[in-house]
Amino acid sequence: MNRRLGYAAVFALSLAPLLIASPVSAQRKAMTPRDMQNQPAQAPASPQQEKTFPLGASWTAISMNGKSIAERKATLQIDSNLRGTGYSGCNTFSAAAYPLRQQGIAVGPMAITKRSCDKGAAEFERAYLVALRGARNWDLVEGRLVIKTAAGELRFDRGI
Repeated sequence: MNRRLGYAAVFALSLAPLLIASPVSAQRKAMTPRDMQNQPAQAPASPQQEKTFPLGASWTAISMNGKSIAERKATLQIDSNLRGTGYSGCNTFSAAAYPLRQQGIAVGPMAITKRSCDKGAAEFERAYLVALRGARNWDLVEGRLVIKTAAGELRFDRGI
């Protein structure tokens, strides 16, 4: 008996969408072809196509917060193992780097070599690594990688 009631309930639930007409579908059925022609055309909503992060590509930093940094030769590469590596103006670094959905990016704690460098290079390196660590979003604009951070943005050209 219980099994029959269970089957009946499943059957009734499967027919429910057919038996219950929504107000929108009832309104569409009540419209004549002439009414349909007089309705304003609605453009189909096109979802924004999500870009794929270019894993394995080498990038050379060209600007930080709108200021040119090309002379510093800072680099970045994120490989297929989601490992970000590069040169930060004095030392090399490595960190976990995760391109996320909706063009987000997360960079984990960094391992950095300990070469000594002059004060200007050390200051630049600190600012560059802090910017990378604070990365939130990325985009490809005219063939350049743009990483947006809490304090501004980093722009990269494709490396050799």
